[in-house]
Amino acid sequence: MRTFSTNERLKSRKLIGRLFREGNSYIAYPLRVVWLPVQPDDPALATFGEARAQLAISVPRRTFKTAVQRNRLKRRIREAYRLNKQLFYEKLTAADQHIALMLVLVAKEEVPYATIEAGVQKMIRKFP
Repeated sequence: MRTFSTNERLKSRKLIGRLFREGNSYIAYPLRVVWLPVQPDDPALATFGEARAQLAISVPRRTFKTAVQRNRLKRRIREAYRLNKQLFYEKLTAADQHIALMLVLVAKEEVPYATIEAGVQKMIRKFP
């Protein structure tokens, strides 16, 4: 269960567009969480497979100029999510929900892994 498989990655441009148009959001510093429940009759649900959530990660180019910085931060966020997603999946299974999820880094400078992991754990706790 501690994997981050292909069907857990949010890749659909249509679903990402809908996520920002219709989705809900909140801040769990250093992350902004944008999420959208996916209904059982939604055709996008076919891409989920066994996954309860599909995740995309964004680190702004305006704040972090080099690709090396952005990739390092995305890798840290992905790892923190992967290690803590079990609790998140338990919550989603209890509510019988499937969601599309986008994590956007809002910090203005590079943050250490411990801060990112704390933000991911806070995101899971605050999730409605």
